[in-house]
Amino acid sequence: MNVSLMSLVVAAADLESESSFWHQLLGGSVMRAETHHFLQAEGFPVIVVQHVPDHVPPQWPDGAPLHLHFDLATDDVAAADELILHGGGRRLRPTDDVSTQQGARVYASAAGHPFCVRSA
Repeated sequence: MNVSLMSLVVAAADLESESSFWHQLLGGSVMRAETHHFLQAEGFPVIVVQHVPDHVPPQWPDGAPLHLHFDLATDDVAAADELILHGGGRRLRPTDDVSTQQGARVYASAAGHPFCVRSA
């Protein structure tokens, strides 16, 4: 049996801001439907933003545990930081040391989904 990752699904009360955030960061194209937006970006599985009107973002890393988060790698952490903040994301716990495997900057997307950015 072969199993592959088909898509990642993220919940959001505001479909447009969440899908626009990931689109700006990862590129690709977005197909919009009434309750879902589908982002296809090179090198990633399909990211599906699902409309959940009462979505409440997880409170991580300092609060309730989360179920899933993205770990992204980049060759330009400063440029990624600028793009993330400009696109509606916010820093949850930035770290100056992103040159090691343990070093990462922690962010939240427009809908509050946590993710980390590490140096590639």
